[in-house]
Amino acid sequence: MTKPTIHPTAIIDAGATIGSGTSIWHFSHVMAGARIGADCTLGQNVFVASGAVIGDGVKIQNNVSVYDGVTIEDEVFLGPSCVLTNVSNPRAAVSRRDEFQKTLLRRGCTIGANATIVCGATVGRYAFIAAGAVVTDDVADHALMMGVPGRQIGWVSRRGCRLPEPDEDGVTRCPESGEGYVLADGQLQRIEE
Repeated sequence: MTKPTIHPTAIIDAGATIGSGTSIWHFSHVMAGARIGADCTLGQNVFVASGAVIGDGVKIQNNVSVYDGVTIEDEVFLGPSCVLTNVSNPRAAVSRRDEFQKTLLRRGCTIGANATIVCGATVGRYAFIAAGAVVTDDVADHALMMGVPGRQIGWVSRRGCRLPEPDEDGVTRCPESGEGYVLADGQLQRIEE
């Protein structure tokens, strides 16, 4: 078991849980009650609130805040300065702490730089949210989302590669790994070969 690596400028409040092998870098702040899994990397200036849950193998780039109500499953990538919200109609003069909505980032998804995930949304397994996109609704597994508001423009493999059009048998293959996928009932499914 490898101890976490904590940069001297990072602040880790007593009561935070940090898994083995995790690295937390310059000027980051992890609040009491936050749960961070094993083998994660939190870049510079990352904030993790007390009610946030982060799985294993998660990579969070610089300048990202993970607020109460956000759950991040294993092997998720969050690009620099992406935004996760927890209230849909914030006002400085109105307290909405009892109105926080849940946000779920499923296993293996990617959130691009400067993308925004509006609270209440679930981003599916291995989905890919392009840089600068604004996601306002749930995203299907393996969906490739782009634009403002975010719209689906295709599908991606587990390795994050855009999938080509299916062949005559309805199969599309990852150009990098060769894994096959089929579209069934509006959902992309990996073929077990």
